[in-house]
Amino acid sequence: MPENELTCTYRILRYTPNLLRDEHLNIGVLLHHPAGGRLEMRLVESESEFARLRRMHSAADLELVRGLEAELRAQLAQFAGGAEAWLGKLEQTLSNAVQLSPQRAVLATDFESELDRLYRDQVAPARWATPADALRSRAGLRTRANEILQRVGILRRLQRSVSVEEFTHPGDPMRLDYGYRRNGTRGFVHVLALDRDPAQAKALAFTGERIRAKTASMEITAVSEAQPREDSTRQRFVAELLAGQGIALVPLPQLEGWARELSARLQ
Repeated sequence: MPENELTCTYRILRYTPNLLRDEHLNIGVLLHHPAGGRLEMRLVESESEFARLRRMHSAADLELVRGLEAELRAQLAQFAGGAEAWLGKLEQTLSNAVQLSPQRAVLATDFESELDRLYRDQVAPARWATPADALRSRAGLRTRANEILQRVGILRRLQRSVSVEEFTHPGDPMRLDYGYRRNGTRGFVHVLALDRDPAQAKALAFTGERIRAKTASMEITAVSEAQPREDSTRQRFVAELLAGQGIALVPLPQLEGWARELSARLQ
């Protein structure tokens, strides 16, 4: 096995609102690297994903699903036995409507990229007809951003999935995609699809405001699929909302140059 390959295991989280019918929808993935003791998770987060869940199960408990990631992370943080032991007990703490798939093994060259791939393949709706369509969603955009950051060589130097509750409120489930520290400055990067879920842009703007209020020096960058179009009311709204909070907007075609500049500043 190549030296840079990681032997990991993963399990899929399934939402089954009607146990008698045994109909389920995949809502998340948990990826574990036993040798390194690392466990990460990705669960559905966008309004389009929740709307899909509601369409498939009209009586779905969306509040349960919305709060599930924060609950799982809180359980893991409080568990003293480590990630592997926590996984072994997890099924005992889940509600009847949430189930775990059997454990499967996977080889990964990059832990975070593998988590993104598993989410894309196992959880995200299969709705992309072309590469351009893929970049209209956060999942597709984040996958492409990971590829660019990895090619530049900066991905391994960034913190991933950064919790914002220290700046906002305990229990806030939002997590920013990347974080870094530079000469006393806290930096954050988050991907944002301009044409989908304006509520995510509002959440990012609110989060930026709260981080700025509690941090002496900070910078936030949003990565979008393209430059905002002047003829799109929605895209102009998102761009102006972010600019109002001092959040820089970097279109994906410019991400590699931006990442190289950041890499030089992080030396």
